[in-house]
Amino acid sequence: MGDEEVNESLKEALLDAMSGTLSPMADVRKGAEERLKALEVTDEYGRHLSELTVDVHCALPMRQLASVMLRQYVDTHWTPASDKFQPPEPSEATKTFIRQVLPMGLKESISKVRASVAYALSSIAHWDWPEQWPELFDILMACLKSGDEHAVHGAMRVLTEFSRDLTDVHVAQVAPVLLSECYRIFVESDRYSIRTRSRAVEIFHTVASLIATVAEYDRNLAKSLLVPVLPKFTEALVKSLSVPYGPASDCGLKMEVLKTIRMLVKNMPKHTVQWMGEILTPVWNTLTSSAELYVRSHINDLEQQNDPTDSDGQVLSFENLVYSIFDFVTVLVETPKFRNSVRQGLDDLVYYVIVYGQITEDQINTWSHDPNQFVEDEDEETFSYSVRVSARDLLVSLCREFEDESIRAVCAAISRHMQEAAVARQQGHPFWWKIHESCMQAIIVCSAQLLCQLSESKVQFDLMGFLENVVVADLSLEGASPFLLGQCLVTASRFGGAMNVTQTQSFLQATVTGLSSTQPPVVRTSALRAIIGFCEVVKERAGGAEVLRPFLAPIVDSLITFITQYHGGEVLALMLEAMCSVVSVDKAFTATYETKITPLAIAVFLKYNKDPVMVSLSQDIFRELSKNEQCLQALQSRLVPTLLSILKQDPQKLPGGLQTVSLDVLQTLIRSSTPPLSELLISEAFPVAVRCVMHTDDNSTMQASLLPSGGECLRAYVSVATEQVCAYRDSQSRSGLWYLIQVCTQLLSPTASEFSAAFVGRLLMVIVSRLGDNLGSELETLLRATLSKMVSSQTTIVIQSLIMVYAHLVNLQLEAVLSFLSSVPGPSGQSALHFLLTEWCGRQHLFYGSYDVKVSVMALCKLLQHGVNTHDSRLSEITVKGDEVINTGGSGIRTRSQRAREPEQFTSIPVLVKIFKLLINELSSAIERDAGSESENEDEYEDGEDEDPERVDLPEGVPLSQVLSNDFQGYDFDTVEEEEDADALADPVYHVDLKQYLTEYLASFCQQPYIALFAPHLQTSERHVLAQIGVRTV
Repeated sequence: MGDEEVNESLKEALLDAMSGTLSPMADVRKGAEERLKALEVTDEYGRHLSELTVDVHCALPMRQLASVMLRQYVDTHWTPASDKFQPPEPSEATKTFIRQVLPMGLKESISKVRASVAYALSSIAHWDWPEQWPELFDILMACLKSGDEHAVHGAMRVLTEFSRDLTDVHVAQVAPVLLSECYRIFVESDRYSIRTRSRAVEIFHTVASLIATVAEYDRNLAKSLLVPVLPKFTEALVKSLSVPYGPASDCGLKMEVLKTIRMLVKNMPKHTVQWMGEILTPVWNTLTSSAELYVRSHINDLEQQNDPTDSDGQVLSFENLVYSIFDFVTVLVETPKFRNSVRQGLDDLVYYVIVYGQITEDQINTWSHDPNQFVEDEDEETFSYSVRVSARDLLVSLCREFEDESIRAVCAAISRHMQEAAVARQQGHPFWWKIHESCMQAIIVCSAQLLCQLSESKVQFDLMGFLENVVVADLSLEGASPFLLGQCLVTASRFGGAMNVTQTQSFLQATVTGLSSTQPPVVRTSALRAIIGFCEVVKERAGGAEVLRPFLAPIVDSLITFITQYHGGEVLALMLEAMCSVVSVDKAFTATYETKITPLAIAVFLKYNKDPVMVSLSQDIFRELSKNEQCLQALQSRLVPTLLSILKQDPQKLPGGLQTVSLDVLQTLIRSSTPPLSELLISEAFPVAVRCVMHTDDNSTMQASLLPSGGECLRAYVSVATEQVCAYRDSQSRSGLWYLIQVCTQLLSPTASEFSAAFVGRLLMVIVSRLGDNLGSELETLLRATLSKMVSSQTTIVIQSLIMVYAHLVNLQLEAVLSFLSSVPGPSGQSALHFLLTEWCGRQHLFYGSYDVKVSVMALCKLLQHGVNTHDSRLSEITVKGDEVINTGGSGIRTRSQRAREPEQFTSIPVLVKIFKLLINELSSAIERDAGSESENEDEYEDGEDEDPERVDLPEGVPLSQVLSNDFQGYDFDTVEEEEDADALADPVYHVDLKQYLTEYLASFCQQPYIALFAPHLQTSERHVLAQIGVRTV
């Protein structure tokens, strides 16, 4: 049998098996699926599927099935580089055949087949273009220019994904043709469907935003690729916003247009400023004209929602258009050039924001049946998204950026809405209450600013009248919506500090009533929020606790009942938060309820020990009770034995993570207690905590998280009870200090995982700073172990932690540190001082955390000053890596392959010069942080010449959409610092203004004669930084 006969036989077998999968009989389907699995490993499988997909003579069900199977085949077999890959990989001949055949399917009239073909082509293009399939782009362009509606639609689907995979290397090749075709398709509304034109806008948005991103590194790219097409494309985008809904426009197209305009305004404000007048009018008209439709169709559900769908059947929600408008306004607010355009229309804008912020009927239905969802969606920091949340976020942004004007606008809008709601109520409109509720939400958002402006007589608003005539009146309504009643309670709680005692007590009584089990869940959960609010504001005013005291007992009783009825979820978390607020109000009252509160908090902690939110809230309650001297002993007598019982057990017999959270709770007790610590915490808990840490298998995934918690717990002991730890002796007369040294030595052991050392640094810092005089020869042992661990570590976070030990010592005992490091050999033959400073200087720019950066900078300043003042040869003889040697003959972005052919070269400079340059860099970073985001928005790439000769290398082949993503590992775009460490806060270094400190230090340093030795090593950018602080003689 010849090859052709074999192929035909396989094709027939494939068709037979495919037919079997469509059978209504289960056993037939199962047998057919097994035969398909056997055929899938043959090289012809993909060929036959592609042939069947584009064969117009084949039955439609078989073609549709073949196209879906082909999609799956490409996803799982095309290349081993794919995460979904399953062998075998098709031969190159088969791949070439599929690449030749498949594009014919883009012209297919059957949309499902065409969509599957486009998906498969997109997947192949992701791996093969341009190296293995350079002609693909020309094929797609030919489809766009063919005029065939199906071919254009199919090609646009491929290009949508294709554009997201463009890299900096290829964007210049495809952008000119692709952007031109997108423009042509978009403006020919009589020729192409709304969905095809929407895809054209989406592709333009993707490519244009990627070009703008690359332009941060190559300014000429946007000038050559984007700027020439902007005028005509922007004009077309603006005109499309004015087109009424119909055959040429719908909310889906307008949403894409608004997203694109928003991107242009954000990334290229100087080029869009000329269009702002034309842009604002249709955007505003869209916002206002859509409001009435949105109220009828979504908020009140009075008419059917006729949202369009895309070619995949996905609903293009009208709500997405509203999101786009709000996002656009947010960008205007954040862009200095356009901020005034928002300020001038605040009154009307806030009015409509309140309109859009009303509760929808869908939300009422959902929240009535799911209180947890209600709590989550209505939380101020919710991750849920809706038009209501978007409206609230926009109002927050407006009040932050234009405080005075926004508060006046809110007050004016509320007055206007109250008048209109009164008319609607008189006319029997059943939904009049929703605007009341939305107005209350608005006044809650700006409550702090409103109270401030009222106290300064900056705004005219009858707050007491609003509370009496709206909030109290709505609370008194018979048959009022639970959502309105709940919002009344929350609103009142935000203004408890402005009320008189009688008013406050009246609302507190209403809140207690709202907690009753007979109330709807929405009212009860809103009452919880109100309790938290009242506790916060009433505690701040004189005699506030006295006002709350009569209501504390019924509140706590209701909370205890409430907590025992709920099993996890957002509502339970809110209850615990409310309990924590209540126990902080009055210490004497809390002591009377400790016997009920502590066991309840312990029970929640044990039951939900895997839920970090519940554990954290339980800790908050323990923390408040620990601060109460009337509760402390009783709390510890109940809680500590429970914790010790957990910590003493074999971790394999406990739920995963229980020992970790137990150490966290123990640390909370220690940090919250007033010294001296109880005998229970010192004599019993301390040795148990030490043994728990020392017996941890740090290579175990289950136990790895115990190390940081254990290290932090022991650090708390040293920080809070230094003398008690030193005085502790076990039955064998081993001291607490001995135990601590054993822990540190074990964690720094070369055989311990690198992970363990990440959490020993701060423990070592506290031990050295608090107990240094008691360490004796053990100090040198610990410092040697720290150096050894640094040699074997590779992770920056670990190395930073270890370097910080020496940074602290430099600040405390500079000469002693230099002497020790100079006498110890390093890993490469030089001294340990040479090794440490090489690592330190090479990684300083990577250090994170405000406190660590300050400690490190001040230590470097001390080293530099010592070096120039004493001419210390131990420092002056050390050289480290300096600046990169730039190849002036090259141009453009260096790709990864170019770097491989031409390795980077660096100068070698004295370590003191390197430290000086690092301090200038830290000053530059501090100046940028102080300047804030406004300077970033003003500094556009199209302004001026590129003064910085250095370029940032983008990794070759990395899609720009991935570079933009927070998931991309190459750059740290979003480093969040949270400095809540008690030891850091207690250190005066933490409170140093780094910008001011470095400004004064460097200004003084540059006035000294020795600056002449440093000046020749400075780059233009470094001289510019010094010039910013008035140093121009360098």
